[in-house]
Amino acid sequence: MTQKNKNIIGWIIGILVVVLIVVGIIWAASRPGKLDAFASCLEEKKAVFYGAFWCPHCQNQKAMFGSSQRKLPYIECSTPDGKGQLQICEDKQIDTYPTWIFEDGSRLSGEISLERLSEVTGCELPQNN
Repeated sequence: MTQKNKNIIGWIIGILVVVLIVVGIIWAASRPGKLDAFASCLEEKKAVFYGAFWCPHCQNQKAMFGSSQRKLPYIECSTPDGKGQLQICEDKQIDTYPTWIFEDGSRLSGEISLERLSEVTGCELPQNN
C-alpha cells in the first residue's frame, strides 16, 4: 500500500470519527430531559430566570435542570464583554444574579431549589428528580 493510499484511508477514518461525534451530540441534544415538562411549566407560569454567562451561581442554577436547561425561560443580562448589563435587565431592575421574577411580580434571588420553584409556581416536579 502506498503512502498516498494510507493518507486517504487516514482522512476517511478521521472524517467518519468527526461525523459520528457530531451525530452523537445532535442525538443527545434532541433527547428529552427529565425536567423538560417542569421547565416548560415554569415558562407557561410566566416565571423568568435572569442571569449572566459569567455568573457561577447562574451556571449552578442551570445545572440543576440538566439537559432540560435548554427549555428554561432564561434571559441573558450581560453584554458580550461581561462588563455591562442589557437594557431588558436594567428595565427589570435586576441587580443580583440569578434572579427569578414570577407572574405576580415577586422575586427570588440566588440559587433557588427546584422544590422552591415548584412551590412558588405550582409546577409539578417529576418523581425522583
